[in-house]
Amino acid sequence: MGIEAGLDLLACPRCGSGLDLVAAGAGRALACASGHSFDVAKQGYVNLLGGPEPGNADTAAMLAARQRVHASGLFEPVAAEVATHLVGRPRVLEVGAGTAYYLARALGDDDAGVGIALDVSKAAARVAARADRRIAAVVADVWSALPLAHHCLDAVLCVFAPRNLAEFARVLRPDGRLVVVTPRPEHLAGLRDRHGLLEVPAGKADQLAAAAAEFFEPVANSGLVRAADVDAALAADVIAMGPNAFHRVPDDVTAGSIVVAVNIQVFRPLAPTAA
Repeated sequence: MGIEAGLDLLACPRCGSGLDLVAAGAGRALACASGHSFDVAKQGYVNLLGGPEPGNADTAAMLAARQRVHASGLFEPVAAEVATHLVGRPRVLEVGAGTAYYLARALGDDDAGVGIALDVSKAAARVAARADRRIAAVVADVWSALPLAHHCLDAVLCVFAPRNLAEFARVLRPDGRLVVVTPRPEHLAGLRDRHGLLEVPAGKADQLAAAAAEFFEPVANSGLVRAADVDAALAADVIAMGPNAFHRVPDDVTAGSIVVAVNIQVFRPLAPTAA
């Protein structure tokens, strides 16, 4: 499956038409009726970015660190809680998907489920393409028009990732859900204190609710806080998997306790107003 799984959901980033999978030389491509064509990489993802990868795209080293952290189970409670809000919603987009860890969990055991893992990083798309046969990995910018058909999705998932609320509203079905995970100020406490990591501003959940009000109404809002003891290697990976890696991963990372603290907010699209 892979990229084939998402064909009914994807749209040409240039004209908005539907895309078909076609032969292209020795490989494959996605093409629309207007003649726009996008090669499918041998690793199974498609690049619909339409320009160079930005300098803040996650690197292969960051993705490898994130895979090790997810394999440790540190963020398992977050993934489990997110999945409860997506039961019975088989067509899911994850933006800033990274390794597609949360997306694969959200699809659960539904063999008919389809996930679109969207990320601006080609390194992320390579990993996401291998995460689950039901997932189509796409390189695209969340701040641009999303390469997806109108009102085709049952859910949009956004975990520690940028949010284009207008586009999320456009691609969601009227009964769809937007699930957003944001860090609380105490997120990664302990690790942050020991190594001077980037601070998490207060009020992220309130800011999101205010910004979303133009397109969505709230359905649920919950917090999750978990403390865990980690060894030095895992602590270093937690730093290396995120934005702190663009600054510096300290050489003296030590074992200790860290806190995973997030808000999980669920929204549904506003009903259209009468003309």
